[in-house]
Amino acid sequence: METVFDTAHLPGPDRAEAWIETTALALVRTDFVLLDPDTFGARLNAAALGAVQVTEMSYGPLHSRRTRRLIRQSDPEQYQVAYIRRGYQGIEQVRRQALLGPGELVLYDSSHPFDATVGSGQGVARSVLLQFPKRLLPLPEAKVAGLLAETMSGTHGVGRLFAQFLSTLADDHMTYTERDAARVGNTALDLATAVLAHHLDGELAPSLSAPGVLFLRITSHIEQHLHAPDLEPATIAAAHGISLRYLHRIFQQNGASVSAYIKRRRLEQCRRDLADPALSHLTVHSIASRWGFPRPADFTRAFRGAVGVPPTHYRARYASACAPSGRSNARTP
Repeated sequence: METVFDTAHLPGPDRAEAWIETTALALVRTDFVLLDPDTFGARLNAAALGAVQVTEMSYGPLHSRRTRRLIRQSDPEQYQVAYIRRGYQGIEQVRRQALLGPGELVLYDSSHPFDATVGSGQGVARSVLLQFPKRLLPLPEAKVAGLLAETMSGTHGVGRLFAQFLSTLADDHMTYTERDAARVGNTALDLATAVLAHHLDGELAPSLSAPGVLFLRITSHIEQHLHAPDLEPATIAAAHGISLRYLHRIFQQNGASVSAYIKRRRLEQCRRDLADPALSHLTVHSIASRWGFPRPADFTRAFRGAVGVPPTHYRARYASACAPSGRSNARTP
């Protein structure tokens, strides 16, 4: 079964309500605030692949909220893994926030409230979403909950494989027979399981090699010391009693370099804090310093290179997204 929706075929005043109803049927019901209601546009293409569903979406600036009230009304008890293909968007669930850009993945759960935002002035966002019943994921739900609203890479290792597979599904699903669809749906679920298991700790992956277990320990150490200015390959190797050469080899086997991993995670934390209204009293330099960027010029150059805009512009976009605007509420079933 396929669902195709495009606001371009509708009069302007009807677009918001039609988008609300389409996403409720194809995904889960949410409430919306359209940040640019006069120019809002969106497109959705959803296809069933056996027990799972792949959905490609593009949409303008908006704020989407799934509340406890909506969950009580209807909960399909599903996980959704989103892959960002274009634009920037944020999601908040279980008191965690992720600010996502192209090439990144995020997991969320239909059974918990969430907020998702594409900021005003950021243009059209585009993503691919894999949705499947929670009961089909062969990982403990209590452990998986620790990954909700956490940024995961779609450019390295198994994350890259999964992201490329999702993109291919979104582009080519029209050519699949019904049996093809069921088979590739199972493959998509297997790859999603592999990505999530990769980001969980070693007790869920007893078959990991010694370097694999060590990689998990090292990345955990990095997360705990991102704020430290002296966090660098040499200090990390010393903290784990290994040679610098072996440290680099472990990261190479996981498709990354040590320094690039540290830099990416620091920038992700800075992006999160710059978009947080509760931290608006902090200067950009203060936020950069708290995440290991003591020199403003170095931070601005690194941030612009990763995100495409200077940190001050990025913060202004999210400040604009939080400004009051007209609200369009979903109808209850």
